[in-house]
Amino acid sequence: MKFEIFKSEKNEKFYFNLKAKNGQIILSSQGYAQKSGAKNGIDSVRTNCGDDECFEIKEAANGKVFFNLLAKNKQVIGKSQMYASKSGMQNGIESVKTNAPDAELVDLTAA
Repeated sequence: MKFEIFKSEKNEKFYFNLKAKNGQIILSSQGYAQKSGAKNGIDSVRTNCGDDECFEIKEAANGKVFFNLLAKNKQVIGKSQMYASKSGMQNGIESVKTNAPDAELVDLTAA
């Protein structure tokens, strides 16, 4: 599993994704004005992912489920993909809890 930092060509903001070994995105961040903000967001994922209370479960209008990972101040750090089932979403949460603390950091913005 790895974190990837990238810069959007649309808005010039920095983002990170947490990706599974198969390349599937498990968690995506908001946009940050500076790369340091994205790195701080990754540190926050690592710090907060072990706490069950930091996972907020949501249901979209189409019935699919997803989760947000929250910081202690209830700010959203990252948002998951949409899952067709609650069991799939639970697997996603468990994957973040298990793998995010030691996930490799890949900076796609480095020249």
